[in-house]
Amino acid sequence: MVSKKRYFGTDGIRGKVGVPPITAEFMLKLGWAIGKVFSGEGKKMVLVGKDTRISGYMFESALEAGLTAAGVDTRLIGPMPTPGIAYLTRTLRAQAGIVISASHNPYYDNGIKLFSTEGVKLKDEVEYKIEAFLDNPMTTVDSVHLGKARRIVDAAGRYIEFCKGTISPGVDFKGMRIVVDCAHGATYHIAPHVFSEVGAEVMTLGDVPDGININDKCGATAPQNLSAKVLEYRADFGIALDGDGDRLIMVDHTGAVVDGDELLFIIARSRYEQKQLKGPVVGTLMTNLGMEHALADLGIDFIRSNVGDRYVMEMLSAHGGMLGGEGSGHIICLDKTTTGDGIVAALQVLEEIRRTGKTLHELKQGMEKYPQTLINVKLSGPIDLNVNATIQEKKKAVEAQLGEHGRVLLRASGTEPLVRVMVEGKDARIVGESASALANTVKEALSA
Repeated sequence: MVSKKRYFGTDGIRGKVGVPPITAEFMLKLGWAIGKVFSGEGKKMVLVGKDTRISGYMFESALEAGLTAAGVDTRLIGPMPTPGIAYLTRTLRAQAGIVISASHNPYYDNGIKLFSTEGVKLKDEVEYKIEAFLDNPMTTVDSVHLGKARRIVDAAGRYIEFCKGTISPGVDFKGMRIVVDCAHGATYHIAPHVFSEVGAEVMTLGDVPDGININDKCGATAPQNLSAKVLEYRADFGIALDGDGDRLIMVDHTGAVVDGDELLFIIARSRYEQKQLKGPVVGTLMTNLGMEHALADLGIDFIRSNVGDRYVMEMLSAHGGMLGGEGSGHIICLDKTTTGDGIVAALQVLEEIRRTGKTLHELKQGMEKYPQTLINVKLSGPIDLNVNATIQEKKKAVEAQLGEHGRVLLRASGTEPLVRVMVEGKDARIVGESASALANTVKEALSA
């Protein structure tokens, strides 16, 4: 049996700043460990980028020092969306790319994500190698072999041009009036340029980061302000990105939120209609059942992975797919890039709006979202949900009541001490009542 990783989770390492392992001391050692794994023969190069949270300065310096001590050259990118680091790692032929970010979390959290030279998340075996070096004493190579560090000053421009290149030649978005919320995060100096340079009239929110306002009542995790601004400015639609730019949520001209499931459906249907879709569409255990049914009506295969864009990517690779994503807004378009990218995904939706002449509101009508209720039950101790007879009996009763037009999901959170109870179906009242009853059964089982 493979032992559990001590630091790496489903999406890198993440936690509260100042609480191990998210400390300057650990990041110094981590930079050294990454350097040792990727040094190989001769001096190698690793990119380091970050989002806009204040602790990024501290961790950037610590990682640089550790990489230098391991004899690896560092290329400092500064604030850059996570998918931008993936793109630059690949095109600059770096051995690895490090992103200092806690994604959609508040400013007092931080962490790291790692990309391979191909611009994809690291394989498990590489993360195990890094953790193994963390157990060793830190050493420094001879001075003549120390790594060197310098900043790449044209990183933003490179990534902006890449994003623009993901739409079809000759397509522009002149006449579109849009609002873009950058969440005071890593896209603040990228996204407005991308959308304006392809012809749209852009009004920008969340583009004044101060180190602590990242994701604060803005961006993909809080699109309410964007909805109000779309109505106020009479915009055609709004685009909300998260702090590190790998999530996308949109708002139509009525102010209604269009989530990741709906956006993935719009892109998948577009590729299908243009005979460009390859393989199945991949969602997760949390993907709305309405999308699965809408894709089935078109004759498009759909499969589910575990929750997390890492698992979506693994499933796409295993089944030869090109499109996948999550309701939270992680959307992967492998025909355009190597990882989830909020800006690139938005451009695909804009191109479909232009191609069809339909509004975002009209495009999302092809999918009926089923009511879904999610209740988090705090874990007070270990429990195996799959073998607890009381919980399984109640789960089966709820599933029988919902029939083929409903679904129940019970799972332990991978990042918090919680059991997630999710019920969805066509009748919102039954869904809500069933979720509450099942959650109460889980609470009672835990207290027993």
